Amino acid sequence: MSKKPQAPAKTPLKPETLLVNAGRDPLEYHGFVNPPVYHASTLLYPTAEDQVAHRSRYQYGRRGTPTSEALENALKALEGEGCAGVALLPSGLSAISTALLAVLSAGDHLLVSDSVYRPTRNFCEGMLKRMGVETTYYDPLIGAGIAALFKPNTRAVFVEAPGSQSFEMQDIPAIAEVAHTKGAVVLMDNTWATPLYCRAFEKGVDLSIQAGTKYIGGHSDIMFGCVSANAKTLPALKTAVYGMGLCVGPDDMYLALRGLRTMAVRLARHFESGLTVARWFEKRPEVARVLHPALESDPGHAIWKRDFTGACGLFSVVFKDCDDKAVFAFMNALSLFGIGASWGGYESLQLSFDCAEYRTATRWAPGGPTLRLHIGLEDPGDLIADLERGFAAMAAAKS
Repeated sequence: MSKKPQAPAKTPLKPETLLVNAGRDPLEYHGFVNPPVYHASTLLYPTAEDQVAHRSRYQYGRRGTPTSEALENALKALEGEGCAGVALLPSGLSAISTALLAVLSAGDHLLVSDSVYRPTRNFCEGMLKRMGVETTYYDPLIGAGIAALFKPNTRAVFVEAPGSQSFEMQDIPAIAEVAHTKGAVVLMDNTWATPLYCRAFEKGVDLSIQAGTKYIGGHSDIMFGCVSANAKTLPALKTAVYGMGLCVGPDDMYLALRGLRTMAVRLARHFESGLTVARWFEKRPEVARVLHPALESDPGHAIWKRDFTGACGLFSVVFKDCDDKAVFAFMNALSLFGIGASWGGYESLQLSFDCAEYRTATRWAPGGPTLRLHIGLEDPGDLIADLERGFAAMAAAKS
């Protein structure tokens, strides 16, 4: 095979181009476009001297293979400047818990957004509490006012923007500035926007977390998570991952790599269709509010417009003048929206929820029953027609 031609001087590649090209070098793998899938545990050294001196690019399957390296490199490239490395985890929650364990010790204090993904809260109230870590929840709209909640032992702030059910936007740069002044690190659940639409490190985040089960995979067929770290936090993150023996199966790594290649075009469709359906909901008389930061009517729209370059297909709707019976009739009448807790795949989903039972720093009282929707890759006209049938069923249930 001929040598790779010398590339001319480059301008920085756009994220869409990086998604196609990062983490792969066909010439390294005999010209094949995709990196191979290594099913590996044991690695053999050529000599005893090599083994003692660890003279090998890889040491053991759990500590890295060409497959994991390709995925890590692709994710690092997507994160952009400020990302020093990436750790791969077996699920989104595993990514969250591992990142927190990497930066917290017994006796530390943690600040967490009140709108956080509920399993994150469960981990804080369970494992972290048992380890002697205290958690205080804060109003997601607090901004720089978070300074008043810091204690001498506050070591980290966990942000999620927007909240995965209630969709409040946070002023992450303001929160990060305060946190760094106080000597704390900032962790962000960036699953909703992904690094394609929110460059977390540019906003002051130290550890950027994704449930890759969602948009990285994109096909509702893998469990996967990842944590991207800056230079300050990467050593502690790697120590936590290796120390707890965490790793991702090679086939899931391959599917994550494959999903990355089309994530830009999929997210663009989710964004466009999501806004189309959200604006349609805004005009419905049965709807009190649509919770979607990309809508001009949303209270967090200005922050979204400043810090984000796009949105995904996930948002919530608040109904008015109806009870659970009417909402369930609406949900049961839909044929294109499955009832399920995940999101980020190609299919549309719906999920009823109520944050009131677990909010502690804020009061959740939206004014009516709430439904979270994920707008998939179906034709938005077909989805709206399906939702029309849902509203007809709701009206029948009310009467």
